[in-house]
Amino acid sequence: MSPLPPEPDRSTLEAAISRWLDDPESDVVYAEKVEDRWAVRMRQTVRDATTVWWDTGDYTISAEAYVLPAPPEPSPEAYRLALLRNHATWRARFALDAEGAFVIRGRVDASATFEELDLLLGEIYLLVETTFRPLVALAFQEREKTP
Repeated sequence: MSPLPPEPDRSTLEAAISRWLDDPESDVVYAEKVEDRWAVRMRQTVRDATTVWWDTGDYTISAEAYVLPAPPEPSPEAYRLALLRNHATWRARFALDAEGAFVIRGRVDASATFEELDLLLGEIYLLVETTFRPLVALAFQEREKTP
């Protein structure tokens, strides 16, 4: 029988979350551990808040934020915008979840420093700020119905 893999080290992520919560200039307003994941809620200007879910694995720390439900109809313009935004980012990317909703996913090495986690959170924040309203307009625009 092979030995169990080592338990992931969550100390850097937990220290980062504490730092974000303690910083009065941070947009992080709430954090909660839910089973083996952390939910970190941050204020946004384009919508009330975004929750970023953090997972610590053996090799990576990953983050995911729900942005927008799946469009009622395929929206090539919205998908194109998300792909264009991906071109300008380093740590976080737009993706579609199993239901077709827009999410942002990011990942850093499990040995990441506070600065690397902070940069990932900041990139998620920036993607939501710069893309949320245009995505809503493109994905849920009124479609002309043909008789």
